[in-house]
Amino acid sequence: MKRTIFKWTLASLMIGFFGQQESIAQTKESQYNYKEAFNPIFYSNNGSPYRSASGKPGHQYWQNAASYDIKVSLNDQTHEVKGTVKISYTNNSPDELAFIWLQIEQNLFNQESIGQATVPLSNSRYGDAGSSFNGGYTLSNIKDQSGKELKNSINDTRMRIDLPTPLAANGGKTEFSLDFSYIVPEYGADRTGILPTANGDIYAIAQWYPKVAVYDDVLGWNSLPYTGPGEFYMEYGDFNVEITAPANHIVVMGGELLNPQDVWTKDQLARYNKAKDSDKTVLIRSESEVSSANSRPQKKTLTWKYRLENARDVAWASSKAFIIDAAKINLPSGKKSLALSAYPKESNGGNAWERSTEYTKASIEYYSKKWMEYPYPVAINVASNVGGMEYPAIVFCGNRAKAASLWGVTDHEFGHIWFPMIVGSNERLHAWMDEGFNTFINELSTEVFNKGEYNRPMGTKNSMTQVLMNPALEPVMTTPQGMKERNIGILAYYKPAFALRILRDEVLGAERFDNAFKKYIEYWAYKHPTPDDFFRTIENETGENLAWFWRGWFLNNWALDQAITDVHYPDLDPTKGAIISISNLEKMAMPVVIEATTVSGKKVRTKLPVEIWERNQSWRFLLNTTEKLTSVKIDPDGVYPDSNPENNSWKSK
Repeated sequence: MKRTIFKWTLASLMIGFFGQQESIAQTKESQYNYKEAFNPIFYSNNGSPYRSASGKPGHQYWQNAASYDIKVSLNDQTHEVKGTVKISYTNNSPDELAFIWLQIEQNLFNQESIGQATVPLSNSRYGDAGSSFNGGYTLSNIKDQSGKELKNSINDTRMRIDLPTPLAANGGKTEFSLDFSYIVPEYGADRTGILPTANGDIYAIAQWYPKVAVYDDVLGWNSLPYTGPGEFYMEYGDFNVEITAPANHIVVMGGELLNPQDVWTKDQLARYNKAKDSDKTVLIRSESEVSSANSRPQKKTLTWKYRLENARDVAWASSKAFIIDAAKINLPSGKKSLALSAYPKESNGGNAWERSTEYTKASIEYYSKKWMEYPYPVAINVASNVGGMEYPAIVFCGNRAKAASLWGVTDHEFGHIWFPMIVGSNERLHAWMDEGFNTFINELSTEVFNKGEYNRPMGTKNSMTQVLMNPALEPVMTTPQGMKERNIGILAYYKPAFALRILRDEVLGAERFDNAFKKYIEYWAYKHPTPDDFFRTIENETGENLAWFWRGWFLNNWALDQAITDVHYPDLDPTKGAIISISNLEKMAMPVVIEATTVSGKKVRTKLPVEIWERNQSWRFLLNTTEKLTSVKIDPDGVYPDSNPENNSWKSK
């Protein structure tokens, strides 16, 4: 490599000094360590038969499976959910299993739970300490398939079942069942609850049945307690669910309704079937019909039968107050799904929930075309006192949301179908792998919805820099339980989404990134990826070593501070170009975009790759211009999260 040496004179040094003395005065000592940022050792584990170094599942990748048959009833006088669950479990691991862990998440609402002990006194999404409500499960008749009682023990939100005979590796199967009941909390950590309305309560039912914890090749049993902040991690399987509720209720569940003729009136059934073929929203039960006894079958109770296949969870809602409307979802393969909304009269009108089905349909059609086809027969949006929570084929959104806020929460919750319902990451440990990825795809969706109806860019992209790069933040890779609650929104949602947008738009380019991101979804659909699997996939698909990027954005809470330290002309001759000196003053490395303005008003822009920082704290380069410069600016579009923009500009004196 030929190295160019420029001729320096006293005059040129003086020009550089006086022309940049203000910036030099502001320049601090660099904290940047290129040996740390570009350390070639990034991954702590090599590829294995289970997880390939390429980011794909390995040739011996395995995961266990759990399917559920549930029969349950809702008592709207006592707010009790009561039922029986039969669990069919398959051990595909190479290990014998002597016991099985279950997650019993309603025990969070027991006054003696770990979650109740750690929730703040007030202003917490997960409830307030000192609540008088004392919930949790009553569990009984825990039996194997032959009817024998199974030894078990309960610790907080976890239940261990000891098997009489170890479950064989590589395909061993077992079945067991248990009875359960609990009182639905009015406000269940913003994931389940009861919303009073003028025409009756709305029950949003989630975390409602005992479920098998994940056994994987990373941690073995994933049996961390449910305390509120960390969400969920579950195996895939099939669900057959029968829900018995008062006949004046309508029950919606994320799944195929198997007996519509038994639970709809004749008119509602006709409208329900019409909606399946309609691109326009069809009212199945109008606001005026809600208060009419004839709008429901004249019986005491009804049993709604649902089935959902290859899913990791189910949730449902029930109310006599529901307005119901629906429309067809068109999928890329030619298949159809059904967008359906359930909401009370208080949520109807004024650009509010009457548009919910439109939003649901648009969101799912966009993501299906962009990333991977929507897999479920329905997509149900329920207005509730849950601000926003996702489950396979059904989401709960705030009943007071309207206009842009309703589009935003609907689009966000249905975006979760891709992360983590299809790509089944461990939310309990890595919230950013579902919330951050989803927030990232939401921004793309909102840009195109209804020709940008709700797309409201707020200034430059880096306007949140001071928030995202706050030195008091924990790293993004921290578990949600290990973050200050006020930081979860930043670290799980906005910072990783911002990072992906920078990686897409500024480092890799949209086409390269989108292709790699789509491959990540394809490789890990209905499987359990780790952060390394994501990092490796993006690197292998794009051909880039991005350790410097993952370190700065995810593993550490590093800041960025790029600075102009000097501008002068070779041999005092502006026709020979301008030599610009820049420094990297904080620990994060990023590409550098420079724009210079000449005395004639011409703008000259150049982009320097991140590799200039691979072995340097500072860098000089020749900008090809032929006239004097009036100003030079780093990041003229306001894209990069520079923590000190004051040293990003130089102006001629």
